Amino acid sequence: MLETMIIKKTLRVPAGAGAAGDGTPVARQLDAALLDAGFSATRALLEHVGGLAPAPAMDLAATVVTAVRELVGDHVQHNPYFIGFPDGVPDTIEFWAGRLRAAVLTGGGEASDEELRAAVTGGGVNLLDLPGYGTYQHTYAEMLVLRDDLIASAGDRLTVLHLGDRAEVEAERLYLALAGSTTPHGEADLALLGELAAACVDGEQPAAIPVRENRAVLNSVRLVLGRPLVAIDTTTDVLRLACQASGGDVSLAEPTKFRSFRRPERRVLLAALNDVIAAGPAKLGDIARYAERWKRLGERLHPHEFGRWTHAQAVFTVARGERHVRNLAGRAEAAFRDGDIGAATTVLSAAPGMLLRSADRLLRLAPESERPAVVASITEALGSASGRVLLSLREHVGNRLTPASARMYASRSRRAWVGPDERPPLPADLVDELSARLDTEVSARLPELDRPLLVDPAVLDVALPLSGKASEGGFAVLPRGSRSAVSGERLRFFTYWRQASARTDFDLSVLLLDENFDSAGQVSWTNYHHDGAVHSGDLTEAPDGATEFIDVPLEVRGQYVVPQVNIFDGESFDKVAESMFGYQTRTGDQGGAPFDPRTVRARSEMRGPGRVALPIVFAKGTDGWQAIWLHLYLNGHPRFNRVEGNAFTTADRVKALLERRYLTMSYLVDRWRAKAEVIAWDGVTLPEQPVTFIGLEAPEGLPDGSQAYTLDRLAELIPA
Repeated sequence: MLETMIIKKTLRVPAGAGAAGDGTPVARQLDAALLDAGFSATRALLEHVGGLAPAPAMDLAATVVTAVRELVGDHVQHNPYFIGFPDGVPDTIEFWAGRLRAAVLTGGGEASDEELRAAVTGGGVNLLDLPGYGTYQHTYAEMLVLRDDLIASAGDRLTVLHLGDRAEVEAERLYLALAGSTTPHGEADLALLGELAAACVDGEQPAAIPVRENRAVLNSVRLVLGRPLVAIDTTTDVLRLACQASGGDVSLAEPTKFRSFRRPERRVLLAALNDVIAAGPAKLGDIARYAERWKRLGERLHPHEFGRWTHAQAVFTVARGERHVRNLAGRAEAAFRDGDIGAATTVLSAAPGMLLRSADRLLRLAPESERPAVVASITEALGSASGRVLLSLREHVGNRLTPASARMYASRSRRAWVGPDERPPLPADLVDELSARLDTEVSARLPELDRPLLVDPAVLDVALPLSGKASEGGFAVLPRGSRSAVSGERLRFFTYWRQASARTDFDLSVLLLDENFDSAGQVSWTNYHHDGAVHSGDLTEAPDGATEFIDVPLEVRGQYVVPQVNIFDGESFDKVAESMFGYQTRTGDQGGAPFDPRTVRARSEMRGPGRVALPIVFAKGTDGWQAIWLHLYLNGHPRFNRVEGNAFTTADRVKALLERRYLTMSYLVDRWRAKAEVIAWDGVTLPEQPVTFIGLEAPEGLPDGSQAYTLDRLAELIPA
């Protein structure tokens, strides 16, 4: 339902369109239900529900409660293997011994130690197939009976829901924001954009669609619905569109199996391709990069049936290798191979974005006498590149004063590569010069504000959302490299998965690292206890869903706490029916069920590649603990992944990421100080005059006319 997606994305509830009446009892019930889930409705929202007739009020309330429960992961039952978790979890060896005894009972008696030893050494016992192992031995209801109510804590989360406009207005507003975004979206937002594009296809359209993946999503909807395509200006735009329309990878990172296109669709695609090449024949040079995919697409489009579009037919001639066209990247690489950095700079200057992405390489390889000319070309390109490219380069040069202990590259699919950093550092004066020029250009692009800027300090350590690929869908999920303070006395991690068709075993584990990033212990299905941390027990299949928990006291010995999810066997993260990771914070005496939505601080989807997920790391500092988002996946092994087998690989990636200096929201706020009055919000006092608010959540009671940029809208602050 569109309303549910809007609530989950924006924390704004579309106004109900039902008849007026007395829905006051429903509003009271909604208020109580939301509080139980860790949410609060603004007065305006409760008054709106109370002003509807009982039936539409109940419908709206049900939609709201469903949305927030899904948002924090409360729509499923989270049941631990050990019914008393975190109490009553046995010692690991005692538990295995008990399962072994049950496996070799003879004649109703109890197995002796000798019988146990013989069973294990004889190799006839699979530990994971022991009686009662890996499957629930109690129901969810039986587990809840043993629990006292959660004791409320002042630190429990309370997220505010606001009243929005009518559903169609909210949908159009969100559609325009997503479609016109200056930064790429992750999988969840791209899927949402597709839903909104279908609903808004005949309404207002964005003035510009800077991100090409967004163009493909919009155009795939328009292709199916028979509407004219928009913003097609490269051959790759057409290829992305064909991939998206076939249910494939719009980012082109993975090959797509193209579907059969209807003749009207083939006509539209070939006409668009023909127009692109007719306007710029040099764009045939882009075909070679994806030649195999173009050949496969040609088999579906049958370009020979449309003889009048000769330019489109030329595309497939190049793809088949019957005609050779050298592209800009090829000419630049030839210049690099020849050691002619000046020529490489000249070639790349025709594509400002490509030039800036190659800036480090050009400056490293250029002789000192040629560096001023390279810097001049880079400076000239600043005005033509996107704000996202400028900020990416600014972050990059800020990390180039000294070699990193390890160089990490995270792909768009969130796979992480780590290797030695063999690049010589850039000179300090060069870094300062480039940084200053980039700062000037970024500042010039920020909009002028006619009102004060009210900033919640909690947002300042959020990494700039330069790409949705560096994040996951979910609740309170921050971009990779973002930091946030952690309160409470205990961390409780949870992972939930539900298999689609094959038996699937996910294993939640925690790796502890010391100040040198060396292993300081672990908690997993092979080690239920360590230094006060407790595992909830191993579940090995999830036909109806399964949850594993780990409790970690914040006085645990270790500098870094790294939760991870290993696929021991079965379906991958992107193939299971559902999978999530999250964390709660609790005081020592709160009690309650193992999962309570009021204590959930963040919940992240797990839909990436690889067989080991590293969603987040917790680091101990002088001012307490911080959560730092990773959003990384390790390849792992096809089967039997365990924390003991990837400790070194995990530590390498955690260290590389933590040592990197990310550009955060504080950078943009500092750029604004010369343009507007910047006020730090104390979390209580609200201004009397309209402001532009920047924070993780919008407070209730901002003056009329205020503009709020919250977590779902921070990407809108990235300049075009």
